[in-house]
Amino acid sequence: MKPVLSLRHANFLHHYPAMPLLRLQADFFARIADPQGVRAIFEHMPGVFFFMKDDQGRHIAANSATFERFGIKSERELVGAMDEKFFPPDVAKAYRDDDQKVIRSGKPLINRLEVWYDEQRNLSWFLCTKLPVHDKRGKVIGVMGITRRDEDRMRQHDVREVTVAVQYAREHCHEVVTTAELARAAGVSERHLHRKLRIALDISPYELLLRSRIQSAAEALAKTTLPIIQIALDHAFCDQSAFTQQFRKRTGMTPKEFRRRHQG
Repeated sequence: MKPVLSLRHANFLHHYPAMPLLRLQADFFARIADPQGVRAIFEHMPGVFFFMKDDQGRHIAANSATFERFGIKSERELVGAMDEKFFPPDVAKAYRDDDQKVIRSGKPLINRLEVWYDEQRNLSWFLCTKLPVHDKRGKVIGVMGITRRDEDRMRQHDVREVTVAVQYAREHCHEVVTTAELARAAGVSERHLHRKLRIALDISPYELLLRSRIQSAAEALAKTTLPIIQIALDHAFCDQSAFTQQFRKRTGMTPKEFRRRHQG
């Protein structure tokens, strides 16, 4: 009896028409007992962080290296959690935007430069590859991917100016910094910095500066009991209304809602 060619295998053929689907291959895939078994390989790949999320952005699976970087011990603490549980709001939003690009287009993102926790749990530069996850009918139901450090690729991207700009933005998150000042700190022209930030992070210098202020304010909301108006003023927003507008635009919630969620 001939094996039935599943839609998943048909999608494989569609994306790789030059690679004929041999009967041996089809038979082997059909005999795999545990669809999750392939995850085990990521437990034996040093420096590789595996993850899988559904189309709502909820974590479904990851390898133990990812648990370690998240500061958790098991999948019980992972499954169902959003990126906001583990990352600053602006970083989580950037991840979600990329996830949605993959889900909407059905196309992968390959070796995208983004921030990820290093060994000291500081945000540093890594490369991320994301692929769409299809159900048996071919609908995209989530994303899976790997994050890894790649020094050679990093050198090719020449992210020195970006790193300096990000650090400067973080250090001056309590004041309004102009794009010209940021470019001067990075030692490049405004136009050059704009291009570098677009390539590396897909944001403008203005957005980097604003997100840095929002990130620092979010940490203050989560870790202190300071009045929201005080946190707004401390991060160079003219009033609480302006702060709330910018905060909600980038995190999907008001400062009050954010504090309630992160302080229990």
